[in-house]
Amino acid sequence: MSNKPRLSRWQIFNMSFGFLGIQIGFALQGANMSRIFQTLGASEDQIPGLWLAAPLTGLIIQPIIGHMSDRTWIRFGRRKPYFFLGAVLSCLALFWMPYSSSLWMAAGMLCILDASINISMEPFRALVADKLPDEQRTQGFTTQSILIGLGAVLASLLPSIFTYFGVSNEAAKGIIPDSVKYSFYVGAICFMAAIIYTNVTTPEYPPDDMKEFNRMKRESGGPFKAIAEILRCVWDMPKTMLEIAVVQLFTWFALFAMWTNSTPAITSHIFHITDTTSKEYNTGANYVGICFGVFNGVTALVGFLIPGMAKKIGRRYTHMLCLLLGAGGLLSIYYIQQPSMLLISFAFIGIAWASILSMPYAMLSAAIPANKMGIYMGLFNMFICIPQIVASLGGLNFLTHHFIGPSSIHGIILAGILMAVAAVSVLVIKEEKAADQA
Repeated sequence: MSNKPRLSRWQIFNMSFGFLGIQIGFALQGANMSRIFQTLGASEDQIPGLWLAAPLTGLIIQPIIGHMSDRTWIRFGRRKPYFFLGAVLSCLALFWMPYSSSLWMAAGMLCILDASINISMEPFRALVADKLPDEQRTQGFTTQSILIGLGAVLASLLPSIFTYFGVSNEAAKGIIPDSVKYSFYVGAICFMAAIIYTNVTTPEYPPDDMKEFNRMKRESGGPFKAIAEILRCVWDMPKTMLEIAVVQLFTWFALFAMWTNSTPAITSHIFHITDTTSKEYNTGANYVGICFGVFNGVTALVGFLIPGMAKKIGRRYTHMLCLLLGAGGLLSIYYIQQPSMLLISFAFIGIAWASILSMPYAMLSAAIPANKMGIYMGLFNMFICIPQIVASLGGLNFLTHHFIGPSSIHGIILAGILMAVAAVSVLVIKEEKAADQA
């Protein structure tokens, strides 16, 4: 829709609220999957490979869902049917995940969960660009990052909250503790409720020219035409998208290294625990959840400040500054002796995360055609998934073992170095003005 009307803060909140639920699912996955893998007997070197399912499904699912949602218009809207489908599948996966009885079952459930979350998530990014004029898109994406932060705080703290109220945080060898199981149950309910809220409160704009839309839909229908369209969009990718991609490749390799190594690094390097079946290990793993709660709480708070920063110094320099602060937070973990000091490190990482969730998408949305917003947002996910796939297939272990050191804390150091490189690479980006604002 051309000449899009400005939306109120409340309307932007409503259209973004579903991301609260989506991030509860992602945060439960991010904070607990390494713990689940270790509980089921995984070694530190095995953990990156077991995470492979998550980025691999995202790489496949998001462009397909983006292509489909660009060509969808039914009674319930364009993006909203995908929100709902993804939420239903995610809830089922969240309920079943804690019952994994083997490493490969857990990895398979991670694949299903990540694919389901991606079905919901990709259309949310496109919805911001669908409904908001360029001057409000930073606000739209940062509202999502605020809700992402709030949802992730809840998800990260759930095991500790249940433990505080007397739910068992221990279990027999190879069994997931009840505190983790109940956390996944609550996450599933919250996920579904948040998606329903956005679906009920947020209308979508129909295509400007329904006859032209139906013609395009007919001409690009079928799986082979869909694949051809996706490949054509890859070939015709805007230059700005490729420039942002450079930053994303370093950023998401760093984030993958952080997520997969945080639990083993903190429990072994700071708590000095090696027995992953012990009470002390589960207490340390709960503390990792608290660290991620702080991380995501700071993300929510910084989300309120980012639009003003971007307006004053530009989206590009805002993103660079936030990434540098995140790199400092990651590198500081190596030197920490007291667990309480970790909260400061994770606060700085949370600043970077607030920008990662908003600035790349705000810059990207100004550079891609409005009628292909979904597919390009999906393709942009390649630059999130590919570095994680490379890391999980041995890239992470290779870099740490050959250049830094063999333990999980060295994976955290690598994450800090790569995030600093990502910050410097922001300088290659040249921002564009959105076509609907020209």
